[in-house]
Amino acid sequence: MFSRNHRSRVTVARGSALEMEFKRGRFRLSLLCDPPEDTELQRKLDHEIRMREGACKLLAACSQREQALEATKSLLVCNSRILNYMGELQRRKEAQVLKKTGRRPSDSGPPTERSPCRGQICISDLRIPLMWKDTEYFKNKGDLHRWAVFLLLQIGEHIQDTEMILVDRTLTDISFQNNVLFAEAGPDFELRLELYGACVEEEGALAGAPKRLATKLSSSLGRSSGRRVRASLETAGGSGSSPILLPTPAVGGPRYHLLAHTTLTLAAVQDGFRTHDLTLATPEENPAWLPLYGSVCCRLVAQPLCMTQPAASGTLRVQQAGEPRDWVQVHGVLKGTNLFCYRQPEDTDTGDEPLFTIAINKETQVRAGELDQAAGWPFTLSISNRYGEEEVTHTLQAESRGALQSWMEALWQLFFDMSQWKQCCDEIMKIETPAPRKPPQVLAKQGSLYHEMVLSEPVAPGGPCEGLLLQDNAVSAEIRALLSSAYSDR
Repeated sequence: MFSRNHRSRVTVARGSALEMEFKRGRFRLSLLCDPPEDTELQRKLDHEIRMREGACKLLAACSQREQALEATKSLLVCNSRILNYMGELQRRKEAQVLKKTGRRPSDSGPPTERSPCRGQICISDLRIPLMWKDTEYFKNKGDLHRWAVFLLLQIGEHIQDTEMILVDRTLTDISFQNNVLFAEAGPDFELRLELYGACVEEEGALAGAPKRLATKLSSSLGRSSGRRVRASLETAGGSGSSPILLPTPAVGGPRYHLLAHTTLTLAAVQDGFRTHDLTLATPEENPAWLPLYGSVCCRLVAQPLCMTQPAASGTLRVQQAGEPRDWVQVHGVLKGTNLFCYRQPEDTDTGDEPLFTIAINKETQVRAGELDQAAGWPFTLSISNRYGEEEVTHTLQAESRGALQSWMEALWQLFFDMSQWKQCCDEIMKIETPAPRKPPQVLAKQGSLYHEMVLSEPVAPGGPCEGLLLQDNAVSAEIRALLSSAYSDR
């Protein structure tokens, strides 16, 4: 159910406790003013609703199989996003109302806990192996079935999809070329992968079905009766209506089924190719069943913001290890697993090498203190790292107590981020920017043997076979027509 006011639209579940409070008059709609993030989510919801309406109109107007498959895929993705956005809006609205009306000042809870930084999640090199029977793959026996498949990927309220791929028994695995990037996720993310598939009916088999049925009926019912039945079938087929004894095809277009799914977490992140188990969701009796091996191979990487964005910067005086009297004033930048020390702030923009670098990792020890004898710079920060049996300590001096506290807070936040993102903070994992989505490719039609014939060697211009090649191109249309009509009658 939708409750509307003059500024925003609020999604309230029918029969929920929040709806009952509205009916009792305890809450005002003014309490539900959308914060900026809710306004953005509402904009996305409105956009997906418009996209869904367009997909429905396109599906109703589709006259080709390829268009219907793409339109149905778009409709499924839009429906998934709409349901997800509505659920997220519902949770945010209820949390907002309970925060404003359910607590009194004396009911304040514990102080806010430290939150880990966000990061980017990228999954690429997606491959799903297939397990064909030896008679189908090696001996090439049985009907040639085809499937249109794609992947739906979700983290929180963000849903993305891959391109649609046509699969038959000539393929050993399903390979998706997309690099799917989720721009914002926490270390507790759950990446859900869902494989959807639709069985693609062959146009040649459907076109020849009335003729084959008429032939069988004419031979089994006798000469006179068979002629009448055959004439009625051909008349019905030629008039554009559905033939006798054949069901009227559904107007809703193709139907995608959930074939398999899995959920990947932070433990699956690795800067390399890795195999994960798939949970099969479609039984073999289902028309959309595909012989999956039961696993998915991919490269799942993560890039926390603490590894790519500076956490703190400012002026420091550094005492290098082993040189107690040598103090150097530098511009420090805490980024990733290093504290970079530059001569001046401009060097960070020009790309110059820092004077030296202090490593910051999970084993680093940090201590803060004050030196009475240090005039003007009494606030110190000691950073110790162990290299084998040797411990190396760098002592830093801050300009003021506030600057020292800022550096300590940045370091503690970095240590907390490292403890949450774990292996993702050992080194920066490379993420390739996803290429722009290409327009859907037209699925290749299943043609005759002529379409599958290829020349073993290219014909050189001016060679002895050039005249034969030109002659073959001149009669290619006639040969295709003859072969296609011959194989469609079989």
